[in-house]
Amino acid sequence: MLRRNEKVDLIKRVPLFADCSRGELEHIAQLADEVDLGQGKELTRLGEQGREFFVLLEGEADVTQDGRSINTLHAGDFFGEIALVEDTPRTATVTATTPVRVLVITGRAFRQLLEEQPELQRKVLVALAERVKPALGA
Repeated sequence: MLRRNEKVDLIKRVPLFADCSRGELEHIAQLADEVDLGQGKELTRLGEQGREFFVLLEGEADVTQDGRSINTLHAGDFFGEIALVEDTPRTATVTATTPVRVLVITGRAFRQLLEEQPELQRKVLVALAERVKPALGA
C-alpha cells in the first residue's frame, strides 16, 4: 500500500492537478483508492460512460479504439481524467496486459470535492482547458 505522501506525489504529476497546492493534493489523495486488478481486466470500454479516473502504479495496459492498438500505458501514466469533470462516453478501451495496480478516483467523489472547494475547481478547469486546446487546434 502506498503511503499518503506517495499518493500525493503521484497525483501531483498528473497535469490536471499540477497547479494544486499541497493541501488540495492531499484532499484529492484521500479520494483515491488503490486497487489491484488482473491481466485482461478492462479498465474502460469505448463508448461507455466514464465514471472514474485512473493512475497506473504498476503494470501495463493497452489502449485500443475499434480493436486497433493506439497506445501502451506504463507505471505513472493516467487516463480517464475527463470523467472527473463530466460524465462522457469513453474514447477508448483500456485493458490490463499484465496484472496492474491503480489509483482510482470516482467522478462523483471528485465533483463533490470541487463543489466544496471552488478554487480547486478553477485550477482543474484551467488545466483541463489547456489539455484539450491542442486537440481543438487552438
